Amino acid sequence: MSLPEPAASGPATGTAIPGVLSDRYMPGHGTDSYRVSRYELDLDYRMAANRLTGRAVIYATAARQASAVVLDLAGLRAVKVQMNGRRVRRFAQRAEQLVVHLDADLAPGETFTIDVRYEGNPAPRRGLWGEVGWEELTDGVLVAGQPNGAPSWFPCNDHPRSKASYRIAVTTDANYRAVCNGTLVGHSIRASRETWTYEQEEPMATYLATVQIGRYESLVLDPGVAPGVRQTAAVPPALAAAARQGLRLQPDMMRTFVSCFGPYPFSEYTVVVADDVLEIPLEAQTMAILGRNHLSLDWDAQRLIAHELSHQWFGNSLTVGGWHDIWLHEGFACYAEWIWSEAAGVMATHDRAAAAWRRLSAAGQDLLIGDPGPALMFDDRVYKRGALALHALRMHCGDLAFFTLLQEWTRTHRHGTVSTADFILIANGVAGIDAEAVLHPWLFELALPPLPAARSRLA
Repeated sequence: MSLPEPAASGPATGTAIPGVLSDRYMPGHGTDSYRVSRYELDLDYRMAANRLTGRAVIYATAARQASAVVLDLAGLRAVKVQMNGRRVRRFAQRAEQLVVHLDADLAPGETFTIDVRYEGNPAPRRGLWGEVGWEELTDGVLVAGQPNGAPSWFPCNDHPRSKASYRIAVTTDANYRAVCNGTLVGHSIRASRETWTYEQEEPMATYLATVQIGRYESLVLDPGVAPGVRQTAAVPPALAAAARQGLRLQPDMMRTFVSCFGPYPFSEYTVVVADDVLEIPLEAQTMAILGRNHLSLDWDAQRLIAHELSHQWFGNSLTVGGWHDIWLHEGFACYAEWIWSEAAGVMATHDRAAAAWRRLSAAGQDLLIGDPGPALMFDDRVYKRGALALHALRMHCGDLAFFTLLQEWTRTHRHGTVSTADFILIANGVAGIDAEAVLHPWLFELALPPLPAARSRLA
């Protein structure tokens, strides 16, 4: 995902609950006291009133003894809570959290189910990174969850390492299509309402869950004939021709990335084209969301299409366990742009790296890419210098070892949680080098290292 410049720095929202460990970039979000294995979400949304009525059934296992269960929920009101099928009398909302008090403590390893009925007028959350979460479009809905927008539309354990399977059913006005993560498993029409049901089997972080609603029709971009991946687009009918043209290179991008990164980690891929101008595109698991302004065949648009596709490997299948390692998402996705640039015959990867290095050399050298801090976690230097760190590693070990490393990285940690230390460990083993010595200056020193010398023509 490419985000605009962050808003002015200020205190993070939320108040940490005693005994709850949350991400240090986002205090008060997420907990390690229990692990969610599955969310089942039933949403009823009224477009004209922007009114959401929801039910979230959450299946979880206690990680330690606890007298309460804390869920993240922002801007919506819980009206009824059940625990293991029995009504809970004591629950309270404060500081964008729903605290469910239990009659008896949970024991470590104990499984439980929480059923939350909730309602309200969903709105995006305002924070360091602008507005994220549930947002009304001119004629529809967009959900941009990264990094902490998920609680704007469902109660959850909002932490990137908390990955679970999902069933999402959305009932909304007739003639609107709801597009969610995973595979469409049901569609029904009743009177003036339509229900769309999706199943996301592979584990997914909360920030990657999404709902997109619009007057969309579904286009097949690639039918997924073996060994391909089924690729579709949800677009307003008036933009169908522009979408087919603007996305016509995406099947080639998919083949390039499968060759470089290993098998696509999901069963299909959907691009939603909103009938609005969007400042940035964004990724969700099995999906990307573009604006009508992102359908050009020029490089600036095509690199974004490649960037969001590559996040299916780096960010969605392999998800950081802490936001301080965000370069493992954005640095890799930026480098995927450069790989596609060369594969498409636009500009060689090393030339892209050199251009990025020149721009960075003229910018401030005051950011640690491997731990940029919450206010600057989406700074463009994290993207470009993160990509340069990978390019330096590639120049050090050569193409064969480098792409073997990337494929082993995605295979070993498929649908898992990762860290910089994990990447260094696997790089040492696969490439047979001291990867930390190569990466440390790029990630954990302020001064910009010299541009790595080009090897022979890159693959």
